[in-house]
Amino acid sequence: MVPMHQMPGSATPLTGGDAAQGNEKRPAATLTVLNVAYPLAPVGPDAVGGAEQVLSMLDRALVQAGHRSIVIGCRGSRTSGTLVEIPAENGVLDEAAKSRAQQAHRDAIAAARARWPIDVVHLHGIDFDAYLPDDGPTLVTLHLPLDWYPAAALRPTRGDLWLHAVSPSQQKTAPSGARLAAPIPNGVDIEALTLLQPKRDFALVLSRVCPEKGVHLALDAAKQADVPLVIGGKVYPYETHTRYFRDEVQSRLDGRRRFLGPLGFTAKRRILNAARCLVIPSLAAETSSLVAMEALACGTPVVAFPNGALPDVIEHGRTGFLVDTVDEMAQAILAASSLDAETCRAEARRRFSLERMISSYMDAYQALAQLGSGRRRFAAVP
Repeated sequence: MVPMHQMPGSATPLTGGDAAQGNEKRPAATLTVLNVAYPLAPVGPDAVGGAEQVLSMLDRALVQAGHRSIVIGCRGSRTSGTLVEIPAENGVLDEAAKSRAQQAHRDAIAAARARWPIDVVHLHGIDFDAYLPDDGPTLVTLHLPLDWYPAAALRPTRGDLWLHAVSPSQQKTAPSGARLAAPIPNGVDIEALTLLQPKRDFALVLSRVCPEKGVHLALDAAKQADVPLVIGGKVYPYETHTRYFRDEVQSRLDGRRRFLGPLGFTAKRRILNAARCLVIPSLAAETSSLVAMEALACGTPVVAFPNGALPDVIEHGRTGFLVDTVDEMAQAILAASSLDAETCRAEARRRFSLERMISSYMDAYQALAQLGSGRRRFAAVP
């Protein structure tokens, strides 16, 4: 643990819940956890990406439990604890933008570790190896398909560096030589999502809009089924994403198939509870699918391709349908209204507890912090 001292002349702005309280007294046995977001996406309760949502839930849980939560994220982030803010990249997200953001993260991590007695650093970005601290208890959550990460990054050589998957299905895809801790499955805030209201006759997609998410296939299926489709999501300014939206999504929109853009939590909850089904046309190996869990918590069945962990989330014919083609997706959209909303909610309550996820992360934080404190005690022996 880096000794706490004031960091003179820091250019790193601090905002958020306890930004002015860097030196407040803490209760005994509490932790200081530094969560580090992907540098090109803001975090907060209204975040689009699953990694950003999980980080936001952990930040809130740490503060509620009396720990000190510090978050490094780009401008536009909202936190319960202290936000160490890096500049947002507002233009095209190319390699130059990524390089600038990664350097800002390296500087911000060093500044935070110099200012506060960090017990655990928790990294969430796919590019975590670009700003991984050289030492100290560190947790890395692998939110994305494991073959999207450099193979060398999945073979930590330090005993205080733990990497983990977010589902058993994702864990099974680990390449030879990878060294991962036990998975910590995702969970969702079921009570916050529940909003009893009548179902309406539309299908829903909630997703980042990019080629691997297959949004155009949901549009084709909904048109074939003659069911209205609403799309909530964000088009990040990567060149491939904007081209995909223009060429494959925008051209398929009409009066019955609409793109709403990104939705905050309140709007997402309302629309998830009202939809006849959530459609997940993803072509990628989904590692967990928070949005599928959220849909079931809202009593909304899920229609999806059986990629990655989705067969573990959806019980075919009971809480949704797993399909292989656009034709089958269209048929499943029509059949979704025959599934029982309360069965979906009951399965979400039984299987996708937010409390279970938070408890598992807290256990990991405590175990890693003990590694750090043990090393400090050893170093203090003459």
